[in-house]
Amino acid sequence: MQKEVETIPEMTSSQPLTLEVLQNQDVLNSASGVWKDLTSPNHPADDLRWLRVLAKGFDHRPILLRAKRGESVIGQLPLAKVQGPIFGKFLVGLPYLNSGGVKTDDESAAAMLIEKAIHLTDEHNCRYLELRHEEPRVNPGFNAELTTKIHMRLPLQENQEAQRAALKASVRNQVKKGEKQGFTIHWGGPELLNDFYKVFSRRMRDLGTPVYGRKFFAAILDEFQDSAEICSVRDGKKPVAVALLIHGSNVTEVPSASSLPEYNRTNANMLMYWNLLARSVERGQTIFDFGRSTMDGPTFKFKKQWGCQQEPATWQYYLREGSVEDMRPDSGKKKMLIELWKRLPVWLANIIGPWIVKGIP
Repeated sequence: MQKEVETIPEMTSSQPLTLEVLQNQDVLNSASGVWKDLTSPNHPADDLRWLRVLAKGFDHRPILLRAKRGESVIGQLPLAKVQGPIFGKFLVGLPYLNSGGVKTDDESAAAMLIEKAIHLTDEHNCRYLELRHEEPRVNPGFNAELTTKIHMRLPLQENQEAQRAALKASVRNQVKKGEKQGFTIHWGGPELLNDFYKVFSRRMRDLGTPVYGRKFFAAILDEFQDSAEICSVRDGKKPVAVALLIHGSNVTEVPSASSLPEYNRTNANMLMYWNLLARSVERGQTIFDFGRSTMDGPTFKFKKQWGCQQEPATWQYYLREGSVEDMRPDSGKKKMLIELWKRLPVWLANIIGPWIVKGIP
């Protein structure tokens, strides 16, 4: 497919503002070619390689909108067309990631990118457009938003000793208790995917949530070979707490992590998170991103104890059909399905789950 180019002349600039629309293979080539010569983004969520991950892991259709002045890219909006057998079609920027949407400081470019995304939502007959912004963008096309989630981020210290000293006494004591249990810490890539998926998929079943496919996490490790790694805490040979860690140039994020609830009293999870922080400090990172949480929910309280700062999350929508809340896992309509899912054998949930979750924005 040839890339599409639109030109919007402006009286305020000597160079016209142009828009490129890249789809399918053009996008994948951009993610591996055009952007490879640029410095690694501060936050891993801003890395265009996610378009390749989503295409390989979920079979999502990737779309990249780029605003340019002359030959200079001044803004971008990566999108994925999410389509499954149950829920319909959605245009999302981007699925799985905690933040995304429009990336530009130019208001004219932002307006053009959003307007094109709205047009594509209509063109592809999607139920809605979802842009996972942190700060809201003003655009008359938006007709709904969600602000129930917040980002939890921790400024990191210069070395591990200072990082440990910065912890609350209660958190340090829990980490020390975990260190006395005889657990071993393992770092790696694809060779630890079995450890990761065994714990993660069981925990997702326990929570009543369809699990991402193993293929998706394999795609992450393949595309982010230089910056993604798995941490596994083992009791002997048994993995009991696992995490996927992805490093940007300044920010490290943990997009997925789980631990076995029967090991809660051993503080294996606290030990793992301490090692995630220590690993990030060792790499010279300045921020550790714990991900998003619902205010005052269980994961919010867990993350808050580490000293996280709260930052806004504003997911903005162009809604064409249905309700935004219909697709959220905490919707009241989902409660009975969640309870039923908790009763499935893990092996069955692991077969059905990826088929369902690939169609959820």
